[in-house]
Amino acid sequence: MPGTRISPSACIEHEEHLSLDDDVFIGHFCFIEAGAGVRIGRGTQVTNHVSIVSHSTHRAVRVAAELSGAALEASGAVLRAPVAIGERCFIGPHSTIEAGTTLGHGTLVSSHSRVRGQFPDFAVLAGSPARMVGDVREADTRWLADHPELRPAYERWLASHGGKAPDA
Repeated sequence: MPGTRISPSACIEHEEHLSLDDDVFIGHFCFIEAGAGVRIGRGTQVTNHVSIVSHSTHRAVRVAAELSGAALEASGAVLRAPVAIGERCFIGPHSTIEAGTTLGHGTLVSSHSRVRGQFPDFAVLAGSPARMVGDVREADTRWLADHPELRPAYERWLASHGGKAPDA
């Protein structure tokens, strides 16, 4: 994609299962493991030192001496699930997006967050584990008051995703 930029220091495993829309930015020292599938929507920014993983072996390391291969997979010790990140999201530095996560359009993930689960459009996420702490449209209200020339483009984007613009 012509507008997509990936830092040369980013590490991508299983890139055949990575789907990137246009205008995606992936910063320095990111790790993306896409074995079970990772989709990143248009205009999303994945800042520096972010990990996105579609599998987890956090349980498997404690039983690996007893199980291997297919037995390890069948035991449920390995979690494999796709990750879907919507359009125009922002993933803050040093965050981890875990297997099975879905981020709605316009989501903002605060730095140092560990994200697992399903989150709606326009969510502000923070913490480890991450939880929803706000809605990006609240801050956008103040920002758009200072930049009214950007409001039509903002409203068109929101409308394309079923969102309602903040009041002027």
